[in-house]
Amino acid sequence: MPSPPDVGVIIPAAGLGVRAGLGQPKQYQTVAGVPLLLRTIRPFSSHPEVVQVVVAMPPDDAAAPPDWIAELRSNRLKTVVGGETRAHSVKNALSHLDPACCVVLVHDAARPFVSRHVVDRLIEGAREGKNCIAAVPVSDTVKRGDGNNVVVETVDRSSLWRAQTPQGFPRAALDEVFERAGDELSSYTDESSLFEKFGLPVELVPDEISNFKLTLPGDFEMAERLLR
Repeated sequence: MPSPPDVGVIIPAAGLGVRAGLGQPKQYQTVAGVPLLLRTIRPFSSHPEVVQVVVAMPPDDAAAPPDWIAELRSNRLKTVVGGETRAHSVKNALSHLDPACCVVLVHDAARPFVSRHVVDRLIEGAREGKNCIAAVPVSDTVKRGDGNNVVVETVDRSSLWRAQTPQGFPRAALDEVFERAGDELSSYTDESSLFEKFGLPVELVPDEISNFKLTLPGDFEMAERLLR
């Protein structure tokens, strides 16, 4: 028998996205006529295994979200106030997640091209009790530089991966690492780093390079081309 829906998705979207240089938070920028954040939400809100999506937003937007978010809000989509850092946003969203969610996926607000196949693999792994992250093997030659931008060495790339999202975990495990981290949360840029700190294994799930994060103006131009 198939498992009953038990997946919660957290999307931290409280950042200002200043590097994108768009004059507004990048998650609200339209990509081919559709707000980026909406494109990011859709693969999860339509997934049959997902019970709820919780989006952490800037305080004013959480209270009075854009119309296209307000129209989606229901038991299946909730908006909450984000924190000063990504980790604080995720922790607050986790505390508001439906109790029925035993598996949690955390996904960047600026990754609109996530693959259903990868999402399914992460859900499967977390249901088996694994901590899993989407990642891509590093294919470029990697150089280590000094403070003056002079090459110090060429780094062996054979075991290097670029961490992406979603990152998937059993909910109890994610609750535990956030509790153990305490006041040190600010220094962690993804959930996997918390598990690594406490010596807990994290499995790499091969992802697709098309699941890139939109950060700079050129990324938005590339996304437009892909959608066309």
